[in-house]
Amino acid sequence: MKRIVGALLATTALLGGGILAAAPASAATSCYGSSCNGLDPSRTTCANDARTVVIGNGSGNIQLRYSPSCRAAWARLQTSRGAGTIEVNNDRGNRYTASVPKSGSVNVYTRMVNDKGVTSNAIYTYNGGKSWDSTPRY
Repeated sequence: MKRIVGALLATTALLGGGILAAAPASAATSCYGSSCNGLDPSRTTCANDARTVVIGNGSGNIQLRYSPSCRAAWARLQTSRGAGTIEVNNDRGNRYTASVPKSGSVNVYTRMVNDKGVTSNAIYTYNGGKSWDSTPRY
């Protein structure tokens, strides 16, 4: 019993003194390339270094977001002009969509696609499919 108590006290002293420290959660990526297909970017480390790499030029505000550490991409719509869908796809056939519930919806995004060694783009379709916006491939 004394050995167990002594070990616990030593461990507590080491932890309290800052000798043992856990690595930060963001130190490692939670997925990479094809292992990111279908994952929610907000539930991974990919959102930490994400940047908007291209935006649409049409009637909406669609963006293609990209994480260099994860080599993954997803579509994000900052402000919608109407109910519809957004999509991200890559040239390997991976594709994910998200519903845009109404005009004025903000920060709607899709799940991720692999963007390692391939190109991807984002598409926003609304007004019953009569209006759309898309990004160039990246």
